[in-house]
Amino acid sequence: MTPFLPVVRPHARLALFAAAGLMALAGAGLAQATEAGADAAAPADKAVSEVVVTGSRLNLMGIADTASQGAVTEKELELRPVYRVGQLLETTPGLVVTVHSGEGKAQQYLVRGFNLDHGTDIANFVDDMPVNRPTNTHGQGYSDANFMLPEVFNGLDFTKGPYHAEVGDFGAVASTHVKMANEIRNQLSATVGTLGVYNAFAGGTWHIGDNDRVLGGLYVGHVDGPFDHPDNFRKIDGVVRYSHGETDDGYDLTAMYYKGQGNMTTDQPLRAIQQGLIGRYGTLDPSDGSYSERLSLSSHFAAKGEDWTFGVNAYAVRWRMFLYNDFTHFLDDPVNGDQEKQDEARTTLGGAGAFHLVKALGDISTETTVGLQVRYDDAFVDRRHTLRRQVLPTCSEEQADGPALQVPAVGGACTADRVKLLDLGPYVENTTYWTSWLRTIVGLREEYYRASDHSLISGFSGATSQTLFQPKGSIVFGPFHETELYLSAGRGFHSDDVRGVFGTVPLEGVAAAAGKTPLLASADGYEIGLRTNLIPRLPIQVAIFQEDFQSELTYNADAGQDEASAPSRRQGIEVSAQYKPLPWLELNTDLAFSRARYRGDLAAFGLDQPFIANAPSFIGSFGVLVDNLGPWFGGLQWRALGKYPINDGQRDPQDKGYSEVNADIGYKMGDRLRLQLSVFNLFNTKADSAAYFYAARLKGEPEGGVGDFQVHPLEPISVMFKATAYF
Repeated sequence: MTPFLPVVRPHARLALFAAAGLMALAGAGLAQATEAGADAAAPADKAVSEVVVTGSRLNLMGIADTASQGAVTEKELELRPVYRVGQLLETTPGLVVTVHSGEGKAQQYLVRGFNLDHGTDIANFVDDMPVNRPTNTHGQGYSDANFMLPEVFNGLDFTKGPYHAEVGDFGAVASTHVKMANEIRNQLSATVGTLGVYNAFAGGTWHIGDNDRVLGGLYVGHVDGPFDHPDNFRKIDGVVRYSHGETDDGYDLTAMYYKGQGNMTTDQPLRAIQQGLIGRYGTLDPSDGSYSERLSLSSHFAAKGEDWTFGVNAYAVRWRMFLYNDFTHFLDDPVNGDQEKQDEARTTLGGAGAFHLVKALGDISTETTVGLQVRYDDAFVDRRHTLRRQVLPTCSEEQADGPALQVPAVGGACTADRVKLLDLGPYVENTTYWTSWLRTIVGLREEYYRASDHSLISGFSGATSQTLFQPKGSIVFGPFHETELYLSAGRGFHSDDVRGVFGTVPLEGVAAAAGKTPLLASADGYEIGLRTNLIPRLPIQVAIFQEDFQSELTYNADAGQDEASAPSRRQGIEVSAQYKPLPWLELNTDLAFSRARYRGDLAAFGLDQPFIANAPSFIGSFGVLVDNLGPWFGGLQWRALGKYPINDGQRDPQDKGYSEVNADIGYKMGDRLRLQLSVFNLFNTKADSAAYFYAARLKGEPEGGVGDFQVHPLEPISVMFKATAYF
């Protein structure tokens, strides 16, 4: 199968070409008014130290495998205005990071027409440690970014699509790799804000000789949000890192700790707001809440020779989490309500190693990487029926017809599983530079995945395994006049919740008529791309893509979980550009249009139409970054999420999405003090940060409940003030 142009509605095509045309014209006009010049193409060595900084992104001309691959600089992470730390991942073009239940839960991720829920198909890494958690108590691939400390980050790499051999589980749609610095300036900062925001950070670096240093940082924070029942979310975050030598020739050891807890306002029935039962920022169950704790120890070792490099990393992570959620209110239990406690205790061990060799064969040069990734998870996950956070002795057992039955809980639990997962991913990738204008990238990855599940409710115990062969490749033509063309194809995957594979938690599986839930659900992707620096100071990237999934992961509100659903297809086009007319100013934009549809036997999955819930047709952003304008610095960011259907398998109803503007402005009082003022949702947009459509029951409503919009509001305009002292 070959790539082809996606189907895009006429008004979307018009908006896309108009935006691209305006940017090109503006760039050409401004370029004539400034000194002409363009960055030279980067050499054929993929070492990051060789690339040229163009502003918010690194220049990957002559280096990238695809048009949609990129690297974000530390400067953009520093200047980009964000309300919550997870939004730093939005530096990945076309990615929206939002929430539907408050600050203590993993964020919601949307990209390329996918609603990735809490992380189903976006693989997130911090300092090479995976953030996603398979067979999680709340959502498959659960990716909680709240532990991230931006003060110790020095960049972010991202990929799109299943074209990269080093990216495994959950990375078929996108991946982000946040990099950690070996040293930071000694500093102390404090932040106050209008929504009950109080934060403080202290950190710095202790140098031990010329090649050794110890980095440390401690963050404490609090936020209430705009809610009638305040989040009262408290967070403590710390890191200690010892490093020797350089990133490509040295070693490090890092310890991290995070704890966050507070209340949550989940998505609420729209009719409850319209009837005046609660306000826009109200909740029907103020006892919902969260607690998360994370402790990790990780290390790297790297060495290099004249034509080779070798790197290995290892990590151990301990997670503890519980969530109190009440999604359907009195639908299943008309007396006590439907609040549930989702609990998880998990230990993750793993690591990776890769050997990279560069060789020349006459005029042909090659780079070959051989690598192995391994990960082992040992997790206990359960769900309990609760009332105001107190465990009840009964569970609601859904019936095919009629109301749910109240049955005795087993040891207080409705579901309880001990899960063990092993993921081995050997891979090899070769890049051959045939001429100065032609290179090929060929990658092969073989996944071996083994999973076992012991249900403490039914007594079931079983194990299964699966392998998946994943070929990947790209052909790159150029540079011609500072322009490269890309053709890419590949296979990736996401793992499914092992409880659904075995049927120990039926809601995690697919309808019986659709067959058994696979342990590994494959995805095939195709992409045509363009990367050009033809217009001085205006790098542009364009990618046209198609991606087919064997099994879509969808959100089931009744269980507050993800479940496997029908095969799906995404088609779309993305355009990104960064323009730097002046040394202190950058303008950047990312526009993404997509079309999402289910495929195959829809009736087997209980679907009437092929429309996929929460799959946005448009994601866009426009940013302004200012730095070193005398003592001034700052940023402005417009971010938009287009409309999307909210009832799975139906075109309507739809949520209109949202658009907001965030801004900050800073002033450097010498080299020792920085003052910064940030304004979020500058124009006070009133919209939903997330919306769903499912049945819930309020008191006095019919036995079967009422299908309705379930919404979580976008935060209103808010202000934060931050002062940072360096010493």
